[in-house]
Amino acid sequence: MFGRVPKEISHNNAKPLMKVTTLPGIVENGQIRLADNVRLPEKATVYVVIPGVDIPSVVYIGSPRLVHPEQAADFKKEVIEEIQDAGV
Repeated sequence: MFGRVPKEISHNNAKPLMKVTTLPGIVENGQIRLADNVRLPEKATVYVVIPGVDIPSVVYIGSPRLVHPEQAADFKKEVIEEIQDAGV
């Protein structure tokens, strides 16, 4: 099930840009699990390629911004405390 496929990525037969090793794994409880005998160096950069799975993109809605920041004073809030009713 688990096997390594070392490859070197290059462009137009130039010197290799990046050495690549492919390691199959499975996802269990949201965690990627590799074979027990696979040891990666600490802080290693990894890239996860998931064949045949579409992951929906997350929509980002930014906070509104003023076109003219000098108008910020026009939006200043005033807090008015209510007076409690006299036990109507």
